[in-house]
Amino acid sequence: MYRVFLAEDESVVREGLKNSIPWQQLGFEFVGDASDGELALQKIRHLDVDLLITDIKMPFIDGLNLCHILHQEFPKLKIIIISGYDDFEYAKRAIDVGVEKYLSKPITRRALQSALEEVRDKLDQEHRAEDYLRQFQLERQEYEQVYRRHYFEQLFSGRLSVEETYLQAERLGLNLSGSCFNLFLFAVFETRRQGAGEGESGHPVDQILDSLSGVFLQDPHCLFFRWSMSIYGVIVKGTKEEVAATAAKIPELIRANCENRPHLEWYVASGDPVDRFSRLDECYHEAYHLLSRRFVMPHTHILSKETAGPSAAERELKNVEQIEPGQVDPEIVRAFLRGAQDEEIDDFLDSYLGGLQEPLRSRMFRDYMILSIHFTVAAFLKELGADEGMPEELAGGLQEAAAGPEQMRCKIRELFLAALRERDACEGIRGSRILKEAVTYIDEHYNEEDLSLNRVAEAVFVSSNYFSAMFSQKMEMTFIEYVTGKRMEKAKELLKDPSLRTAQIASAVGYRDPHYFSFVFKKTVGMTPREYRNAERGEGS
Repeated sequence: MYRVFLAEDESVVREGLKNSIPWQQLGFEFVGDASDGELALQKIRHLDVDLLITDIKMPFIDGLNLCHILHQEFPKLKIIIISGYDDFEYAKRAIDVGVEKYLSKPITRRALQSALEEVRDKLDQEHRAEDYLRQFQLERQEYEQVYRRHYFEQLFSGRLSVEETYLQAERLGLNLSGSCFNLFLFAVFETRRQGAGEGESGHPVDQILDSLSGVFLQDPHCLFFRWSMSIYGVIVKGTKEEVAATAAKIPELIRANCENRPHLEWYVASGDPVDRFSRLDECYHEAYHLLSRRFVMPHTHILSKETAGPSAAERELKNVEQIEPGQVDPEIVRAFLRGAQDEEIDDFLDSYLGGLQEPLRSRMFRDYMILSIHFTVAAFLKELGADEGMPEELAGGLQEAAAGPEQMRCKIRELFLAALRERDACEGIRGSRILKEAVTYIDEHYNEEDLSLNRVAEAVFVSSNYFSAMFSQKMEMTFIEYVTGKRMEKAKELLKDPSLRTAQIASAVGYRDPHYFSFVFKKTVGMTPREYRNAERGEGS
């Protein structure tokens, strides 16, 4: 329903129009009226109005001035003018202030209803165009996130030459101008709660990421991207002064969005600025190394050279008695096993064992450490529901591993690697189940226009950000690509039936507007629906 307001100084005319028009049948809701222009202006400013019907000649503020003021404040507002002045100049001025229709008194019911139908159809068309624009923007954002991730993965791993770095960035529409660059990595995730799985109940994380990405995407000095399921990146670019100013704001922006939220963990780290974009891999390795210290410093959320303190290798304790209990807390290991990636193992071991150089000279302490870590890994695997034989299999060689610090490190690394791979396998099984349920849901509902990523994520009980990342990673295509492909395959099948019109086929595969369907079909298939139908019949286009 569109909301309509009536401004008319003649009470007989006003009441007649108000009561004689079947507003709801025509798609409108009558929300108010006024007897003069000033009163109309005050009321409309507090109402969500789509259409104004106003007389020209009114006290205090006449209709044309009222239209001029409202057109400036509410450019989307539609206006119908009614007047006893059958004057071309009035009509011309009415057009200049954005009036849709100019009707001369006496107004017939049929004439006004016809004008209302025209305005309603125009509003419908504009709303469809806005819906398509929003849909296009969402599709583009999803594409950008996936392909930016692939690009930065190649960049940070050193697989791109300098020339390829800039060529691929141009294809992705990335502006790399600047004389200074830096990289921030930040992790935002919900802590695992009783009965909740990874990615579940993710709406707070979605809200935070929407807020942060909105800020970063509008800042010309920032390039925002997703790095993994829970880690995101922001590249800062510009002059040395601009990068320093922007870099100072980012940790506090993340803190402001994340702090004091229950069941939520967040960490942010950055590297040192570099003078070339092609050297950004140096920032990445430094930021990633600092971010990995979140496991041994869980209460330090902004991780830098200053806040993380000297490297663990430099912090040697003099004897076993000086060891702080928190340094060997099994919860540190459990947190690492829950959220780390394979490539973080060595950084974690440097941090976790580096401060225990002197105690590790003791065989007794090494025995304690390796047994403690073994039992922690075994308990973690049991929580996952992993193969019961796995802990016993990993127990082999514990005595030999305690023979020296290096042997112990190698054995712990082996335990961690096996645990992370088992965790990923269990998560893979769960992810496959979620994906199977999601694909089934899509296959059953692809012909519904309101099918969206958020709706499917809710159907399989995961957050939209988690679902988007998981779907594109496992399916090797975006959610939109899959749904569009499904719809186009069905459309091609229906186009073989000559009795079906294009509009019917569009509706059958989830598109309200046949013109938009034809646009998507040509973009996807390479020809219009008519050309495809003719080709199937063996006819020329």
